[in-house]
Amino acid sequence: MGETEQRPTAGSRLGAQENAGISTLEHGQKPPMTPPGKLISIKIQMLDDTQETFEVPQRAPGKVLHDAVCNHLNLVEGDYFGLEFPDHKKMMVWLDLLKPVMKQIRRPKHVVVKFVVKFFPPDHAQLQEELTRYLFALQVKQDLAQGRLVCNDTSTALLISHIVQSEIGDFDETIDREHLAKNKYIPQQEALEDKIMEFHRNHMGQTPAESDFQLLEIARRLEMYGIRLHPAKDREGTKINLAVANTGILVFQGHTKINAFNWAKVRKLSFKRKRFLIKLRPDVNSSFQDTLEFLMASRDFCKSFWKICVEHHAFFRLFEEPKPKPKPVLFSRGSSFRFSGRTQKQVLDYVKEGGHKKVQFERKHSKIHSIRSPTAQPSEQHTEVPKQVSDSSGFAYGENNDAAVVQSCRQGKELKASTEDVGQHKSPSLKKSPQESKKVDGAVVSTVEEEEETPKDRMQQNRPQSQQPSTGSLTGSPHLSELSINSQGGPSVANMSLSPNLSPDAKQSSPLISPLLNDPSCIRTDDEEEVKRKRFPTEKAYFIAKEVATTERTYLKDLEVITSWFQSAVSKEDCMPETLKNLIFSNFEPLHKFHTGFLKEIEQRLALWEGRSNAHIKGDHQRIGDVMLKNIQNMKQLTIHLWKHNEILMELENGIKNSRKLEIFCRDFELQKVCYLPLNTFLLRPLHRLMHYKQIMERLCKYYPPSHVDFRDSRAALAEISEMVAQLHGNMIKMENFQKLHELKKDLIGIDNLVIPEREFIRLGSLSKLSGKGLQQRMFFLFNDILLYTSRGLTASNQFKVHGHLPLYGMTIEESEEEWGVPHCLTLRGQHQSIIVAASTRAEMDKWTEDIQMAIDLAEKSSGPAPELLASSPPDNKSPDETSVDQESEDDLSASRTSLERQSPHRGNTTVHVCWHRNTSVSMIDFSIAVENQLSGNLLRKFKNSNGWQKLWVVFTNFCMFFYKSHQDNHPLASLPLLGYSLTIPSESENIHKDYVFKLHFKSHVYYFRAESEYTFERWMEVIRSATSSASRTRALSHKEPHTY
Repeated sequence: MGETEQRPTAGSRLGAQENAGISTLEHGQKPPMTPPGKLISIKIQMLDDTQETFEVPQRAPGKVLHDAVCNHLNLVEGDYFGLEFPDHKKMMVWLDLLKPVMKQIRRPKHVVVKFVVKFFPPDHAQLQEELTRYLFALQVKQDLAQGRLVCNDTSTALLISHIVQSEIGDFDETIDREHLAKNKYIPQQEALEDKIMEFHRNHMGQTPAESDFQLLEIARRLEMYGIRLHPAKDREGTKINLAVANTGILVFQGHTKINAFNWAKVRKLSFKRKRFLIKLRPDVNSSFQDTLEFLMASRDFCKSFWKICVEHHAFFRLFEEPKPKPKPVLFSRGSSFRFSGRTQKQVLDYVKEGGHKKVQFERKHSKIHSIRSPTAQPSEQHTEVPKQVSDSSGFAYGENNDAAVVQSCRQGKELKASTEDVGQHKSPSLKKSPQESKKVDGAVVSTVEEEEETPKDRMQQNRPQSQQPSTGSLTGSPHLSELSINSQGGPSVANMSLSPNLSPDAKQSSPLISPLLNDPSCIRTDDEEEVKRKRFPTEKAYFIAKEVATTERTYLKDLEVITSWFQSAVSKEDCMPETLKNLIFSNFEPLHKFHTGFLKEIEQRLALWEGRSNAHIKGDHQRIGDVMLKNIQNMKQLTIHLWKHNEILMELENGIKNSRKLEIFCRDFELQKVCYLPLNTFLLRPLHRLMHYKQIMERLCKYYPPSHVDFRDSRAALAEISEMVAQLHGNMIKMENFQKLHELKKDLIGIDNLVIPEREFIRLGSLSKLSGKGLQQRMFFLFNDILLYTSRGLTASNQFKVHGHLPLYGMTIEESEEEWGVPHCLTLRGQHQSIIVAASTRAEMDKWTEDIQMAIDLAEKSSGPAPELLASSPPDNKSPDETSVDQESEDDLSASRTSLERQSPHRGNTTVHVCWHRNTSVSMIDFSIAVENQLSGNLLRKFKNSNGWQKLWVVFTNFCMFFYKSHQDNHPLASLPLLGYSLTIPSESENIHKDYVFKLHFKSHVYYFRAESEYTFERWMEVIRSATSSASRTRALSHKEPHTY
């Protein structure tokens, strides 16, 4: 007999490697053993109405079939979906993942199992994958057609208009009418066709992925979104419908919700024959009885509804899958049913860790050939993307949408090991039926990517460095990582994601095959290292002097961002008033000129010190204090320019506020690779540099004995620089707060007057807010007069939308873990509103408690309540006990979408976004400590599974390590935000066997860095520790001295 020809699967025809069990297993786990035996064929109807057939062993549990479907679709977030089928009584039930398939589907030849959305999250922004949101959009389309998603005509027309946009693209009246005539999205569609086309006209330029996002944004606010009604009667015999959602159990009369029981209020769920029982927690303010009883049509209906309630509660409320109960010895009582699979928290953590492989997909109903990520298309000005195709890796970027785009990343032992691991997950007894769908033309193909390096370290391909700054920019996809190469959202096409949390839709190849890592000149052998160490001085004063030189190089590059790159861009655009130009450049150019000469003197002194001439024999040049004293004294003449920086910062922000053209210009400049930090941060660099000089001279004076030849000059230089710092320190603190408020303003939408006199920023970070929908991740911003809470959108802007605010005047704060049963829980009681929040750890809770209490005390001492915020959209000030939290009326839906569509391009990589994805927080004190802890120099880097050490120029600033090939490069090749990372020394078992090595790790992502001396090792440990371990306010204020080792 000949072998059965297997047609390509949906995943394999798109270039994906086969794997199994990826959708519901923790990273590194293998799927359960599939029982051998006879295979049965199961027909599955997908959400795009296609049918696929899967063959599974007779005794295989439902989990094997569910995983097979998710694997077939290359679906990472498969836990939101389920399989439903009609049982022998023609009642639609969910496939139990623990029971054998054959015991549930008695006649598989005559049954079609449907793959549908089972769990609807409270916020679709929690869906990290574009494929997942596409499938949810298909579910909404299906629910509209079947009459499940009931809403008014305006909402219906708006929903359909986004579906049409995703399927046929931009509005064209003739094409629209033809398309609507051929496709019926709802019964009696003709009456709404004009309104659908009117809405469709407003979606110009919207990509299919953006259309999915907007569709879900509208749908999630509807009362019937994700609702399946189960007929029942109350105790009086009134006909009602019961439903279950992420918030709890809902009661409907017809299609109108008349009651809701949040999970926080429900103590126990049970059923007895056909009676469904809800036991509530005692509440003195409630008129409900302790136990509510509903009568359903039969015991089977009742048990089915009870099961789905148990599953919803476990999925949305538990942190991990519940453990199975021990089997009773004699007899059992009640059902042994339990939820099986990952909870929503586990799914979110898994995707955030980056423990999955990104594969692009095909939209069956879309006539738009391109399926790239929304707004991730390169501009014409970006011609630097590599086009060479080597034997090991190929990148083809074509403008013909019908041509396949192939990205292959197979090279090296580590990559092979990664792909072999995927192969090991494949179940040998699971086969796809020949009735697979046929290959589709015009697919975009991207292979699975190497796992070890992509989560955290994204390298750009080698490109010619342009002499002038490029004005071209790229915007990110709705769910691009916040860890992009440019701290303000630079090009994403040639960038790898650094984040283990979110992955861009179109990554590049692994750093393992980037020219930076494959260039032999970048790898230094151990022999070369030993020779170099023997040649150079080893005393601490030399390394302190070397730190002056390395950090001065970085400082000069930062000045050039303003004096060269920014000035060059300004000269080409007529967007900045002449007075502002003169103010900025007349004050920065003298600084640049002076520090160019200063750096030259330091490097000359180091050359003499290192023995590159005979002067070191006399001992005349083994010192740095005299050079520092001379230049610090000369620097005093530049103080007049330093005093102007406050005016420069304020005038630039006022100019941006008053001129839309200047705002767009500055925003576009920040998207350039050379502008690796926010633009206004570079304006503060000269003041920050003074503090660095002071710290360096303090270390030098502490090291020298009074009898040392360099001690007197060093002490005099310290006195001079301390005087300058004392004069400018107060001004610098005000400027830092002003700069931080303006930077936060760019990250927020829904608030217009964030920057007001006397407002001070205190802390920002991620907390979970307890509402009627359960615990939802929110970003909180604490100021000295007000507390804002926001949610993150997945549009191109990646900004945070303000949901509400609490004035601190009259607020109280108390721990409430026992009251709500949530770990690390706090209740914030304002004069008009109270909210319940939960931190990720006890330490985080303590930091928030300390800072909020301090802010409340400050607000009490002020003259009175804070001024009302002028919000561009009404903030959500509802009580956490209300079941309709974050819901809007249907009439407002058409207006709600516009606030997310007209925003600035991608800002997915700021400190705010890092805190969101790492689930941590950072305070203004942390930012101030970060300003003091900046460092530059060469380090050797090694990945967990690599052998060689790679030499890189590293700049540490703003809680982030920026990697360059050399100190002469104009822009970083990659970046690594360190908030949430742990800093340790490698253990013996890690087989590093080198001196001066420190280890950075976050979950499964590990990096080793090697310094050249004991002093530089201690310095890197000191500055990195300031970013990886956020200090509490009390500890930060009491430890002024640098950390000692």
